[in-house]
Amino acid sequence: MTHRVIQVGTGGQGAAWCSEFLPPNVEDGLIDVVAAVDIDEDKHRNAVEQLGVDPANCFTDVETAFESVEADVCTVVVPPWLHEDVVDVAVDHGVHVLSEKPVADTLEASVRIAEKVERAGLKMGVTMSHRFDRDKTSFRRRLRSGETGPLDYLVGRFTCNARSYGAWGAFRHEMEDVLLIEGAVHQLDYLADMAGSRCETLYADTWRPEWAEYEGDVQALVQLRFENGVRATWEGAKANATTLNGWGSDYLRAECRDETLVLDDRELTRYPYDEDPERVVGGRDESGGESLALDEQPKWANAWLVEQFAAWLDGGEPIATNVWDNLQSVALVEAAVQSSRTGDPVRVQELLDETKETVTLS
Repeated sequence: MTHRVIQVGTGGQGAAWCSEFLPPNVEDGLIDVVAAVDIDEDKHRNAVEQLGVDPANCFTDVETAFESVEADVCTVVVPPWLHEDVVDVAVDHGVHVLSEKPVADTLEASVRIAEKVERAGLKMGVTMSHRFDRDKTSFRRRLRSGETGPLDYLVGRFTCNARSYGAWGAFRHEMEDVLLIEGAVHQLDYLADMAGSRCETLYADTWRPEWAEYEGDVQALVQLRFENGVRATWEGAKANATTLNGWGSDYLRAECRDETLVLDDRELTRYPYDEDPERVVGGRDESGGESLALDEQPKWANAWLVEQFAAWLDGGEPIATNVWDNLQSVALVEAAVQSSRTGDPVRVQELLDETKETVTLS
């Protein structure tokens, strides 16, 4: 079935949806983008030129778009604090939702959205693009292959030289908890995915060095323990002297019984266990590593998630990032913020359960 889509947000990241993520799925006959919404009329041209949307079906108001055009899906690419407003309109019109991350700007709002969508009998997914990028997917498939042996712990790194004002977008330099809110959401999400279990406890230590031109903390060390016993450490930084692993060029290491698996700047290498050279001195033997080719397939990241969402609507299995499961991702960020402020570890599932209990819909 070809699903009729209203694209909400055609500027900024929405422009990438118009040019990169939606067109392959239009070509495959999975979707037909029938309308677009953006408060900036100049940005409508992205939908018109890239997706062939009729200019008469481009709107500056969400409610007007849904009242004027028949659709069964909307894609939401607007700031997180506006997500709930768009979802409310979609629910009123019986339209399924595929939204950019996060679900909403707070854990409470995210739970409300999940409740509203479920009560309406609709489906909602969230595009955690990093988890479904080519390099992380190849890493995950290797980890799940059984050839690595049991997973012990994970290490992630996202560190950059972006200390000067404006280097990371001016508004981020004035945000509180900016690294956790803007920088950690994808990384904590895919660490939890690689761990294969819900996070039990999380401890975050964040700070701002004197040379960082930010209002909020931009350096972080985060410790996670998962319900299956796997541990993870994440290092995030925006004020370092150099960029080791920036956006899309992540470092991820899995220590397993039978091999060490390393992803570094989109290159994947395995180091198999060998009992003969066991030692506690010296460094890594580069000759002992085996480079692994990244997997090949037609779509990755958001384009692939659009395809998965369409399959779910057509009766397939729910996507891994359905709104209820994706509350785990929102809870990780909320727990990290709380921990950084209190100095104490946070029990993530208790935090999520307590939030669910406080949310009531009229």
